[in-house]
Amino acid sequence: MLALLKKEIHTFFNSPIGYLVIGVFLVLNGLFLWVFDGDFNILNSGVASLQNYFVLAPWILLFLAPAVTMRSFSDEKKQGTLEVLLTKPLSYAQIVLGKFLGSFCLVLIALIPTITYVYALRAFALDGSSLDYGSILGSYLGLIFLIASYVAIGVFASALTGNQIVAFIVAVFICFVLYYGFEGLSGYDALGGLINVESLGMSDHYNSMSRGVLDSRDIIYFLSITTAFILFTILRIKTSKS
Repeated sequence: MLALLKKEIHTFFNSPIGYLVIGVFLVLNGLFLWVFDGDFNILNSGVASLQNYFVLAPWILLFLAPAVTMRSFSDEKKQGTLEVLLTKPLSYAQIVLGKFLGSFCLVLIALIPTITYVYALRAFALDGSSLDYGSILGSYLGLIFLIASYVAIGVFASALTGNQIVAFIVAVFICFVLYYGFEGLSGYDALGGLINVESLGMSDHYNSMSRGVLDSRDIIYFLSITTAFILFTILRIKTSKS
């Protein structure tokens, strides 16, 4: 499985697409947070806070993660190498986990340079003021769990089709529904308040972690989403072989 993980990372960075995807993520964050005159601009907010970044990042990652994962199994199917991969002395779970962990590490690599925003913000902070490091740490942890869920969904979507573009669109759609869909439906209160519909979505649990308070319910939620889509992918690979 470790060899498969290394292969995924090597293949990604052996293509200009890998650098392009990471570059687009960092450029978009930089433009919205430091250049464009809008609601996300940190310099215009007048507050030494990275809250704008943690509001923006999930939406950019919603496209970045599927862009990274869309070729995981789609490319194997298109080139006819999936059958060869399945003959290796690896279980279905090891193959899927290798693909998942490879893509997960790649998205984390894109996230690492954004830590410089913390140092940049300290330079702009007023004398005597301090950053809310607890909230920042909680938000980064929330992003990591969110990335894991996005990547698991993306790998599953890639296992559904041999077309990378279709895999990308399906992954973006599922990620959007699970991140924002339940929040949008919560305003209708169709169930008469019997169920907190918003709590079924990823945004509610991500926002909870962004407040700097680690609740086991939020962690279990993200782990459940990630595990469920990994299991769906394993089942899909099994059925596609038979």
